Amino acid sequence: MIEQILYQDQLLAVIISHKFDKPGIHFFTPNELSQQLAYMHHPKGKIIQPHVHNAVPREVLYTQEVLFLKRGKLRVDFYNDQQKYLESRMLEAGDVILLVTGGHGFEVLEEVEMIEVKQGPYLGEQDKTRFVGISAESAKIPELSQL
Repeated sequence: MIEQILYQDQLLAVIISHKFDKPGIHFFTPNELSQQLAYMHHPKGKIIQPHVHNAVPREVLYTQEVLFLKRGKLRVDFYNDQQKYLESRMLEAGDVILLVTGGHGFEVLEEVEMIEVKQGPYLGEQDKTRFVGISAESAKIPELSQL
């Protein structure tokens, strides 16, 4: 229900299936990542103590983004930093993905609604390098039994 996409010990992405359901707080990212991702499941009446976040200088070199699929089906294609295709995964409604490093592309397989969260400020085309991706026929998607 939680899958890390790795390439040569480099974390490309973390996928959290819509089926994940454990009580408490579960962080899926190491502390050093500039984008932190956690799942929280608390019972009625749980108090989360009020707090403020302190001003702490941080250096962010690469944009990391989180996608929340509200509806539909999406194929995610993963690439290394040299734009070489590696593999793909299918996401469906309720799934969440944190895109950490490397490249990525998407094909919408069923109309999707999704929410994206990433660091800012956004600098438009300065933020990314676009390249030609794979065709649908070239997608390598492992069977669920292999995950």
